[in-house]
Amino acid sequence: MSILIRPIITEKTTRLQEELRKFTFEVSREASKPDIKAALIERYPEIEIEKVNTVIMPSKPKGRFTRGGYIDGRSKVWKKAIVTLKEGSEIDLFSEV
Repeated sequence: MSILIRPIITEKTTRLQEELRKFTFEVSREASKPDIKAALIERYPEIEIEKVNTVIMPSKPKGRFTRGGYIDGRSKVWKKAIVTLKEGSEIDLFSEV
C-alpha cells in the first residue's frame, strides 16, 4: 500500500504553494510523519523538506434528495499531510499530468 495517495489541488492549497511553499497530500491513515517524509523524498529526490504536519479529516454528514426520497450517508475519514519545503525547493505537480 502506498503512503502517498494523491496531491490535494484546490484554490487554497495552490495559494499556500505559491506564497508559503506548503504542499498538501492525501496520505495513508497509518503513515507517520517520518514515513511521509521518506516517501516524498523517494518520489521527488530533488526536494528538501523543512517540516511535515498531519491532520486527520473527520467524517461529515452528506445527503441528497432523489425520486425515491432522501438518501443520507457520511464522507470517509482521511489523513492530510501539509509539507513545508525549504527555500529553493519546489515540487511541480502539474508536470506529471
